[in-house]
Amino acid sequence: MNSLTRRSTFKALAGVALLLSATACQSAVDAQTSAGGTSVTPKPGGVAEVGVNVDLVPGNVFTNSNASITTLVGLVYDTLVEYPREGLDPKPKLATEWKAADEGRTLTLKLRSGVKFHSGRAFTSADVKFSLQSYADPKWNGQLASTAKIVTSVDTPAPDQVVLHLEHPVSNLFDLLQTVPIVDSETVAEIGTGKKFVGTGAFAFESWRPNTDLKFVRNADYWDGTPYLEGVHVRVIPDAQSLLAAVKSGQVQLARGIGYRDAETAATTQGLRTVNLDGAELQAYVGLNATAAGLDDPKVRQAVQYGLDRERILKEVFRDKGYPASLPWTKSSPAFDEGLNNTYKRDVEKAKKLLAESGKQLGEIPLTYVGNDQVFTAIAQIVQNNLADVGIKVKLEPVDSTQFIKQLIGAQFPGLWTTNHSWAQLSPSTLTVSAYPFNARRNASKYSSEAYTKAADAAWKLPSPTGGESKAAYQELSKQLLDGAFLAEIGVVFEQFVIADKLQDVDWSRRRELDLGKAFLT
Repeated sequence: MNSLTRRSTFKALAGVALLLSATACQSAVDAQTSAGGTSVTPKPGGVAEVGVNVDLVPGNVFTNSNASITTLVGLVYDTLVEYPREGLDPKPKLATEWKAADEGRTLTLKLRSGVKFHSGRAFTSADVKFSLQSYADPKWNGQLASTAKIVTSVDTPAPDQVVLHLEHPVSNLFDLLQTVPIVDSETVAEIGTGKKFVGTGAFAFESWRPNTDLKFVRNADYWDGTPYLEGVHVRVIPDAQSLLAAVKSGQVQLARGIGYRDAETAATTQGLRTVNLDGAELQAYVGLNATAAGLDDPKVRQAVQYGLDRERILKEVFRDKGYPASLPWTKSSPAFDEGLNNTYKRDVEKAKKLLAESGKQLGEIPLTYVGNDQVFTAIAQIVQNNLADVGIKVKLEPVDSTQFIKQLIGAQFPGLWTTNHSWAQLSPSTLTVSAYPFNARRNASKYSSEAYTKAADAAWKLPSPTGGESKAAYQELSKQLLDGAFLAEIGVVFEQFVIADKLQDVDWSRRRELDLGKAFLT
């Protein structure tokens, strides 16, 4: 496999454009090691039973906003490139080669041949053009839509060649290409209804029964090899204890959305294991509506920051499966700075002083969260107690998952909210020009700052996410996030799968999308 790193790609633009060529590396593995340490030969057959705690929201398929969505996208769709578990050097997927030119304003991609949609139609460059344009459509709420809109035109000179023209170079172009699912133009209208999801992935969508289940069958013509599994059955089990019981009893072989305490319990059960989704980190946080009474004062927002007991939340709720943070960046991010990351440690006296300096007489502030999610229910209760110590009264307001996502996307939270975000494990600029909580031009906090927008744009327009001017750009971006204090990061954490030992070779993408393309049942 021969591929040039993205950093090298854009450095090469100063001289001669280099052709990146890569071929898919495939190796037949006759014997693999099971979780129990024994050698297991993969055999085709069987249906994997998966349990998730939230149902599919078809209109949000491009948002990566819940476990059902990332399960469906991972099974049904492919992207042009993918990132390895560590680093930001793209690897081939539906695109096998790429060449940049015009100082990063043009990217030519060679597409994989012989790929078919689940309908039997051949995948071509026209599908890439359609998918990128669809992702940029506001109706789909794609979080990287701002980067998709920088692609001013898409040429399709041949069925296996596509040329992207950009308004200006961006440091997160490959984040976009490893995020946008390649969709079928003939059935895309049915995505919003939940009737059809047609891609080129390892499994074909069969059916969805709202609040009940989703079914998938293997794609025998999959370009990366026919999956071992005959299919995947995803059960929607919103109750946390019922989901735990289902995986412990063997009704499901993989559970998503089990709380961290329950995952610890499950891991002690014979035949089960708990897996951290390394490389696909999440960040738990408390959001603040920067236009709400009281919270419109940065001193009050900073008082909230100093009031949070991050260490307690990490220990009690996440069972130390992560680390506290004042900023969104993971330790592997080029924007990570240990000193800045420790800015907001719990300091009740300092929080009280800031509150007094603000002169604000605060009323009771609502704190919104998903009520059937035991993780964020526990966080909300701790936050309520933490802020009471500071002198800030908080009213807990649980809502269902669908309503919560609607409020997040629509910037409709009346006061505080708590959930997690992703994207910080990718190029730093993706977070601050794309993600709902952070987008400098429109975010869930309704926070606006000329200095923050300028810093976000500077990081976005870097020729590469690493090296060169990036360190100074990220320091300024971090400074703006800390000063604005419109998001109170709690910590970097890992989603956990609870998996039965009989289900082997489970994988995932950097966006937590489930990959069962090589999985098998023993």
